[in-house]
Amino acid sequence: MDKKYRVLVVNPGSTSDEIALFDGDDEIFHFVSRYSPADLAPYDGKKVTAQYEFRKELVEQKLRDNGIAPSSLDAVIGRGGLIKPVPSGTFVVNDALLNDLREGVLGDHPSNLGGIIARAIAEPLGIPAYIADPVVVDEMEPLARYSGMPENPRISIFHALNQKRVARLAAKELGRKYEELNLIVFHGGGGITVGCHKHGRVIDVNNGLDGDGPFTPQRSGGVPSGGLARLCFSGKYSYRDIKLMIKGRGGLVAYTGTSDIVLLKRYIKGEDLSDEERSHLKKDLTRDKAREVLEALAYFVAKEIASLAAVLRGKVDAIVLSGGISYDSEFIVPWIRERVEWIAPVLVYPGGDEMRALRDAAIRALSGEEKPHIYE
Repeated sequence: MDKKYRVLVVNPGSTSDEIALFDGDDEIFHFVSRYSPADLAPYDGKKVTAQYEFRKELVEQKLRDNGIAPSSLDAVIGRGGLIKPVPSGTFVVNDALLNDLREGVLGDHPSNLGGIIARAIAEPLGIPAYIADPVVVDEMEPLARYSGMPENPRISIFHALNQKRVARLAAKELGRKYEELNLIVFHGGGGITVGCHKHGRVIDVNNGLDGDGPFTPQRSGGVPSGGLARLCFSGKYSYRDIKLMIKGRGGLVAYTGTSDIVLLKRYIKGEDLSDEERSHLKKDLTRDKAREVLEALAYFVAKEIASLAAVLRGKVDAIVLSGGISYDSEFIVPWIRERVEWIAPVLVYPGGDEMRALRDAAIRALSGEEKPHIYE
């Protein structure tokens, strides 16, 4: 019988901490702590490492609350942070990785604390601490990096953890190994990334953080560059204003006033909205316009998927749709499907179970199925 590994998973976010304990496939507990601005106010203006003790204590408290002896753990894995670009896979939190998480070499974000906390809990127990598939996974091929502007190359920042998770689910459904397949994987949430998975490597993908690709519920995606330059130097907008147009107030928010797809669907279908719900929509937004904007989002996702089919020379085994947007089986998923299913079968795995994806990565490393990387 295969060993049932007991794995603690730690996933710090900007305004929350998610903690889960797995015994093999069994989830022993799963807890989410959400923080208000007042909770995090003492850390305003400080590096994210200032929150280390506060967040680590929460993890330890949840183990105590659930009667879990730390000595029963086989490994601790944390969400990957903004480290140097790395290949896909599971990484041991060694000294070099720990230092770069603390320094925030590509940015200061709470996800950096995942590996730091994992190492702090694991080291005294003599068990491994890991991270897996951080957003900076970079497997892009040289041609994909060209942008037409040498000073501003295309870079790889995407939903690596969930894209790799659903790619493996698709491989299992197809009865083949992930490393044998050509897949195009869409992850749709507040940000959208579409990855070209060739034999287990993401050889091309849009920068979903603040760069290119389809517009999203909150982000502009790729925009006409000349028009953007004119906005930047018009004197009407600050640097902060432009950044918010790109990320935060772009996409659906810019067109409709909201990033809430469920609310937009209810409005399109003529359902009664409360005054508060209606206040989130632009006053001049018609139902026809709201529907058109949602369809435009699906249009640009389909266009991105089709462009990656060219990268694979048309040899695509499946198109995989995931993330929160993929729960919409009424509008967006059918709109995407009807434009791309001529390329390859479309498989849908809604949502993004990061906790189980991290658990799976730890088990692959513990069992010897995958050799963990050593960060340098």
